[in-house]
Amino acid sequence: MRAAAGARWVAARLAAAALAAAILLPALAPREAAAHSASDAYLSLTVDATETRGLLIHGQWDIALRDLDFVLHLDDDGDGRVTWGEVRRHQASIEHLAYQALHLGESLNTGGGSCSIKPVRQMIDEHADGAYASLFFDVICARPTRKLTLDYGLFFAIDPSHRGIFVMRSGAHVATAVLSPGNASIEVSL
Repeated sequence: MRAAAGARWVAARLAAAALAAAILLPALAPREAAAHSASDAYLSLTVDATETRGLLIHGQWDIALRDLDFVLHLDDDGDGRVTWGEVRRHQASIEHLAYQALHLGESLNTGGGSCSIKPVRQMIDEHADGAYASLFFDVICARPTRKLTLDYGLFFAIDPSHRGIFVMRSGAHVATAVLSPGNASIEVSL
């Protein structure tokens, strides 16, 4: 009888230890393993209704610093943190990478003219999954148009799982899209 009680006591202790390990070990695991996020960027465009000669659109593009660091090696000192100073030192590289991957123009149905992108400023914005470079810019089209074609290719060549979350505001009209390698070129009504 005494042996059976001892065996039950050992079994209960082992079960308690296993339960404690199951609860505590995930909390002790490295954060990088638990905090991995998919590659994404947020592109927001707003038509400026005050423009009378052509088409002026104000843009904000939030791109995850972790993705930019992977491609451009922003962390100059290798400490695992990308600082505002490091982002500022790489500002031209960030803009070049981003704006080479974004093209806007009039729809082919309305003449197909190209629009230019004029960088305005860069900041850092904090999202739930980390820090993002916020690129503010203007899109300038020589003439007004009712439809715009957007071609987006950021990170697709190195990460086909990357997604661009797109929002376009034009007066009361709002258009949204998820941009991916299979949906990289879209036409937006203004």
